[in-house]
Amino acid sequence: MRESADRAPDDVRPPDVDAEAARFWDELYGQRDQIWSGRPNPHLVDVAGPLPAGTALDLGCGEGADAIWLAGRGWRVTAVDISATALDRAAARADADGVAALIDFQRHDLIRTFPDGAFDLVSAQFLQSPLDFPREDVLRAAARAVAPGGRLLVVEHGEMPPWSRHDHSHVRFPTPEETLAGLDLDADRWDIERVDGVQRPATGPDGQHAALLDNVVLVRRR
Repeated sequence: MRESADRAPDDVRPPDVDAEAARFWDELYGQRDQIWSGRPNPHLVDVAGPLPAGTALDLGCGEGADAIWLAGRGWRVTAVDISATALDRAAARADADGVAALIDFQRHDLIRTFPDGAFDLVSAQFLQSPLDFPREDVLRAAARAVAPGGRLLVVEHGEMPPWSRHDHSHVRFPTPEETLAGLDLDADRWDIERVDGVQRPATGPDGQHAALLDNVVLVRRR
């Protein structure tokens, strides 16, 4: 982010992106030419499919499948991620698919900076991290970015996949009800449209098949 020209030379501020977090995600995306399936997340398709096109904010856009799917249906999308590698990959795919003009890719460390604007749909798909990450604070900022009449869709892992090679015995995933409570929404200004857990078929890296639990929270600002 460009610094103000009138800043004093000794005026030091924290960088907009945490170097350790950026390195972690860039290294993850650098492992292969494509990490994710390239298909939009199914819960986003279920929610946004019937909606008229408007403005959308895609938090943690990764390689851009959700943003590209939305743009292909006429949405104007702000798509953000901390990984420059992921953003470059997403922008290249958007250009190849002919929807680049409808997507504004922005690099944000959501702990430190958040996109400007109000949106008809704010989507937080699996916005979870093995690093220190104030998830509730970020999701509350996501709720504040919803325009009147717009929706916030939060989809989270409800459990670890059985093929995970790491010890996650110490990890506790929030329930959808806990995620909703953490948003701290004013009941007079929001309608709760969906709070539940859904089983989703998935395939592991070595071809394993399992049903994974996704937690889904969908709320609408009045």
